[in-house]
Amino acid sequence: MSLACFQSSCNLLASCFAVFFLVLLQTKIATSALIMSMRNHHDNYHHRRPMLHTNQSTCALFAGSWVRDESYPLYQSSNCPTIIDAEFNCQMYGRPDSEYLKYRWQPLNCELPRFNGLEFLLKMRGKSIMFVGDSLGRNQWESLICMVSSSVPRTSTQMSRGDPFSIFKFSEYDVTISFYKAPYLVDIDVVQGKRVLRLEEISGNANAWRNADVLMFNTGHWWSHKGPLQGWDYMESGGTYYQDMDRLVALERGLGTWAKWVDANIDTTRTRVFFQSISPTHYNPSEWSAGTTTATTKNCYGETAPVSGSTYPGEYPDQMRVVDTVIRGMQNPAYLLDITMLSELRKDGHPSIYSGNLSPQQRANPDRSADCSHWCLPGLPDTWNQLLYTALFF
Repeated sequence: MSLACFQSSCNLLASCFAVFFLVLLQTKIATSALIMSMRNHHDNYHHRRPMLHTNQSTCALFAGSWVRDESYPLYQSSNCPTIIDAEFNCQMYGRPDSEYLKYRWQPLNCELPRFNGLEFLLKMRGKSIMFVGDSLGRNQWESLICMVSSSVPRTSTQMSRGDPFSIFKFSEYDVTISFYKAPYLVDIDVVQGKRVLRLEEISGNANAWRNADVLMFNTGHWWSHKGPLQGWDYMESGGTYYQDMDRLVALERGLGTWAKWVDANIDTTRTRVFFQSISPTHYNPSEWSAGTTTATTKNCYGETAPVSGSTYPGEYPDQMRVVDTVIRGMQNPAYLLDITMLSELRKDGHPSIYSGNLSPQQRANPDRSADCSHWCLPGLPDTWNQLLYTALFF
């Protein structure tokens, strides 16, 4: 063989090897996209709405749309009656429609693993998961118990409800799913009959969180409450008492205290730490009608279907800027379960007037009484837990 032919053959062989290597590399990238997207979630998170990725090899877990799925819901409220609080049990309290139960979250360019309660118990055997926060954390806690219970309906369980601590145990698997009520995460003390929100104190609550294997935190709504819904009389920061202050500033100080506690007290090689982003409300129909239709109600009452598409025309919560800033500043950042945008699309998912907490007189006046903050069960919090399941095990 001539030298020219030998060189030509070598060049051809090298070219084939390069093509093979690129195909192999692309396959590896595509198959690992889901895991990498979760590992790099904080690096890709923006102050504004989550960006819609166009790279076909990227799975954007928290960007997508809602699609109909006749296999949903994952459980029936009638099979979980002792778990679901009256305020979330929309079917029991007369909600006439059920189409809102038939939607599944579809992320861009990938499929979420379907929740498997038995697999959850096997992977969590001997471990504990604790939800810490406000009533939206309780909403999610009850959802997860029902999702798991529906997979193992005959297994032995134990439940104890209290204030601030409630616990549910799957005895056969030694798995506990608990809820700790701490609406602000930081402490509230009573001083001379007045409730004082301590923006730099957290040990009164946090001592109960130390031994959990998985921690899911949330806060947000209570920081903006005013009037009779306000949960404190004074705020204290740096030894100074305030009758009020900018609520975003207060939230940032309180979350900063939480973040410092997590960094100083939680071994992240043993404990997985999650923070759930702000759960939206739907009290202003102009946000989702975007001027195309005339709103017939003043809130979520009467809404029976999600917003179509992947974006929400209304405002993104200002509190998310604070959450993002604080988590980015942590030594070991909590995993941000970024449910805000996908939840904004679910204007149909709230209890509205179909809540056991409302009197007949209140139900007759939806403009004033509809609950457009919490979520029906079954319903949207099941998707939050499906995303948590994905982040934990996939």
